[in-house]
Amino acid sequence: MFIQIVLGSGLMLASILIAGASLWLAEVLLARTRPWLSRDPHLPKLVLVVCTSAVWIIGIVTAGVWLWAATFRLIGVFPTMEESVYFALVAYTTLGFGDVLLPQDWRLLAGMSSANGLLSFGLLTAVVVEVLRHVRVGQIEHRRRRPD
Repeated sequence: MFIQIVLGSGLMLASILIAGASLWLAEVLLARTRPWLSRDPHLPKLVLVVCTSAVWIIGIVTAGVWLWAATFRLIGVFPTMEESVYFALVAYTTLGFGDVLLPQDWRLLAGMSSANGLLSFGLLTAVVVEVLRHVRVGQIEHRRRRPD
């Protein structure tokens, strides 16, 4: 049990660190493009931010799923990588079909993977909302400052 908790906690931390590092890079990109994003036309740029954010979320979720799947495969829980990825995806997204289960010796990792996915989706949602708010506020401020 202790090994599962340590391993699961490490995987959760690694997943969040990956998301945090990519968020830092996204913040740098956002800061560099802020003047451009604030200028007219606003709507196409807002759509671009939404689409870019969606691709970013897919990338973060994919990285988290692959991290868990690789670990399941490395510790020998599943015989194939496909089964490892399938279980990791079902657990991480909290879908939980139940058609593929972890052996009893490793079953705590299923809940930890689900908790990691739930936490990641919550954090990613908050970040996307904040990014959209930040861009939109910048656009509104730019519109107010420009002479008519």
